[in-house]
Amino acid sequence: MNKIYFKSISIILMLFCVISAFAQQTDSVKYIKAGRFIDTEKGRILTNQIIVVDHDTIKAVGDNISIPTGAKVIDLSNATVLPGLIDCHTHLSQQPGDNYYDDIFRKSAVDYAVIAPIYTKRTLLAGFTTCRDVGAAAFIDIALRNAINHGDIPGPRMLCATLFIGSTGSHGDLNGFSPYLDWVGPKQMSGVANGVDEVRKQVRYNIKYGAEVIKFGASAGVLSEEESVGAPQFTQEEMNAIVDEAHLWGLKACAHAHGTIAIKMAVKAGVASIEHGSFLDDEAIALMKQHGTYLVADIYNDDYILSDYAKHGTPEKIINKERLIGKTQRLSFQKAVKAGVKIAFGTDAGVYPHGWNGKQFKYMVKYGLTPMQAIQSATYNAADLLGWQAKVGSIAKGKYADLIAVKTDPLTDITSLENVSFVMKGGEVYKDELHP
Repeated sequence: MNKIYFKSISIILMLFCVISAFAQQTDSVKYIKAGRFIDTEKGRILTNQIIVVDHDTIKAVGDNISIPTGAKVIDLSNATVLPGLIDCHTHLSQQPGDNYYDDIFRKSAVDYAVIAPIYTKRTLLAGFTTCRDVGAAAFIDIALRNAINHGDIPGPRMLCATLFIGSTGSHGDLNGFSPYLDWVGPKQMSGVANGVDEVRKQVRYNIKYGAEVIKFGASAGVLSEEESVGAPQFTQEEMNAIVDEAHLWGLKACAHAHGTIAIKMAVKAGVASIEHGSFLDDEAIALMKQHGTYLVADIYNDDYILSDYAKHGTPEKIINKERLIGKTQRLSFQKAVKAGVKIAFGTDAGVYPHGWNGKQFKYMVKYGLTPMQAIQSATYNAADLLGWQAKVGSIAKGKYADLIAVKTDPLTDITSLENVSFVMKGGEVYKDELHP
């Protein structure tokens, strides 16, 4: 009697486990109907595709996939579906406040860390499911990345550079103020380093605390008060050492570089990308093509800086720098596109309000890219620059289920990417304005 009873209970429990496991598996699988589907790898548009998502991964894509009865379906038949977008130049821990001097002198890293989750959420809801963050104070970017990865806050996948590496008095160092105003805290946390040995040590320090890419200032910059906007701020030997040290640890390096000489120096050092690239001549373009160096040019934010920064007390000296480079940067971008330089999407988000990333697409098309090329720069090409093509950048089997949808065709109207209607990251829907 007892044997029969216990055997029956065992069978019931086994059946319950099987049914429960099947139910869990069924709940995790979603079938997405894509009316129009942009294949970013091959640069083509397909119609009536089915995307099968299991948990956070794409399991299948095709037009001949049958949907089981009772399956969970997300109907995007009346929309255009794309991979989640990628911004290769962001600063998710910062954004200009109401007063320039308050930002510099009255806020600590804690102030920026507290508000940063708002910026990560805005970025994700704008359709950018992956970002390369290329400079943050006090390792805030690492804390953000970890919190997002743990599911504590919503935000994009982050590839982090941690501390911007700059020379003394450079774009990466506080300048233009009293010498009695100095960095407080561990000196290496300032990112300031000089000489071959110091810069190698700084790269190692950044990597120790979580850097996945190394960012350094090859040239002067715009939003700082040093005299030049483009002069080199490291020697060739120092740049070589930074890139070489990054490579020893299996990481890529990218260079903030506006000036022509600094761009050439950074390319020769072996950087994966030139950020900004404002003053490109024919030799610099030829070098970038020869080395396979990506150009990541923030050609939208000139408009925002010139229209808004003076309202917040930004020194006229800085605004004049922007007036100097804005148009030239866009023309340099146009020259690079015509010459066939590799282009990856990057906006310098944080210089303008987060969540506006999509506004740059219009400018990329205006200055030479086709709409498909602009989309590829923010998907397939960007994933290649990050070294994440196996994970993101296209909608394909085995990749993360990161995808977005817009109501109209961005190949016809690229500005539709300024207003993304649907956002999925890792199989989870974060935004859906198509099914109110």
